[in-house]
Amino acid sequence: MPDVLFVILALAVLAALVVLIVRLAGQTAAVRGLEDQVARALEEKHRAMLTDLHGGLAQQSDRLAARLSDELNQTRDSLHRLQLSLAASLGETTDKLNARIDQRLEQISGKVNERLDEGFKKTNETFVNVMQRLATIDEAQKKIETLTGSVVSLQDLLGDKRSRGAFGEVQLEALVRNVLPNQAFEMQYTLSNGMRVDCALRLPPPTGLVCVDSKFPLENYKLMLDPKANAADRAIAQKAFRLDVRKHVDAIASKYIIDNETSDGAVMFVPAEAVFAEIHAYHSEVVDYAIGKRVWIVSPTTLMAVLNTARAVLKDVETRKQIHVIKEALARLAMEFGRFDDRLKKLADHIRQAHEDAERIQITGGKIAQQFQRIEAAELEPPPEGARLKVVERRDDGNAK
Repeated sequence: MPDVLFVILALAVLAALVVLIVRLAGQTAAVRGLEDQVARALEEKHRAMLTDLHGGLAQQSDRLAARLSDELNQTRDSLHRLQLSLAASLGETTDKLNARIDQRLEQISGKVNERLDEGFKKTNETFVNVMQRLATIDEAQKKIETLTGSVVSLQDLLGDKRSRGAFGEVQLEALVRNVLPNQAFEMQYTLSNGMRVDCALRLPPPTGLVCVDSKFPLENYKLMLDPKANAADRAIAQKAFRLDVRKHVDAIASKYIIDNETSDGAVMFVPAEAVFAEIHAYHSEVVDYAIGKRVWIVSPTTLMAVLNTARAVLKDVETRKQIHVIKEALARLAMEFGRFDDRLKKLADHIRQAHEDAERIQITGGKIAQQFQRIEAAELEPPPEGARLKVVERRDDGNAK
C-alpha cells in the first residue's frame, strides 16, 4: 500500500512538473515575443532619434557655415579697407620721407657745392697767379730771345767799349728785373769808395751786398778768333785775352769787394755765352785765378741760376719772418678742417641712417603687400593648435555652457 501511494505521489509530482514545464515554455515563448517587440520598438525609436539628430546637425552645420561665410566676408571687407588705408598711409609716409630725404640731400648738396665752389675759387685764384707768373716768365724769355735774335754779331754790335758796356748793362738789368723784386737790387749803385757798380744785389745776412759788373774785354777775343790771323797772332791774342781777363778780375776785386760793406765776393757778368764758354773750356787757370780773388764769372744762363737761388733765399727769409702768421693761419685752417671733417662724418651717418630706415620701410611695406595678396587669394595659414574657433552656446541667463 505505501508503495502505491509513493508511486501515485511520484506520478502526481511528475504531472505537476510536466504542467509546470509546459507553462514555463509558454511563458518563455511569450517573453521572447515581448523581447522581440521591445527590440523592434527600441530600434524604431533609435532610428527616429538618429534621423532627428542628423537633421538637427545638418541644420546646425548650415547655420554655422552661413555664419562663418558672413564673418569671412566681413573679415575680407575689413582687411581690404585696412589694406587700402595702410597703402594710402604708407604711400603718404613714403612721400613725406622721400621729400624729407630729398630736402636734406639738397641741403647737403648745397653745402658741399658751396665748399667745393670755395675750394675751386681758391684753386682758380692760385692757378691764375701761377699763370700770371708763367706769363711773366714767358714774356721775359721772349724778350731775351728777341734781344738775342736782334744781335746779328758781336763784332757789329760791340764794336767799341761803350756799346759793349751798354749791351751788358741792358741784358743784366733785364735778367735781374725779371727774377728779383725791386727792393732786392739796385742798378748803378754807388759804394762808399766812390765806385759805381752796374748792379748791387741786396741779399740777407750773412751774404749782404753783392756787386755785379757787366763789362768784359773783347778786343783780343776777336783777334784770337779772326780767321785772317795766323797761328802766331792767334797765340799772342790768346795770351793777351787771358791777361785782359785777369786784369778785369783784379779791378772787380779791388773796386767792388769792401770789408763791412759788401759781400766777400763779387760777380763778373759776361753777356756772351761764347766768351764764357771760351774762358771755361780753354782758360781754366783764369777761372781758378778769379775764384782765388773771390770773383765769380757768370754768363746769362748761369746768372739766371744765381738769381733764382737768390730769389729762393729772399723768399725763405720772408717766409721765416712771417712764419708765426703762417702757423696761426695753418692752425685755424686745421681747426676748420677738423670741424668740416666731423660735420661731414655726421652728415654721412645721417645719410646712411636715412638710407637704412628707407630700406627697412620698403621691406616692411613689401611684407605687408605680400600679406594682403595672400589674404585676397584666401591663402590664410591655418591657426595654431589651441587657437581654432569654438562654437559656444549660451543659455538664456547669458552664461556659457
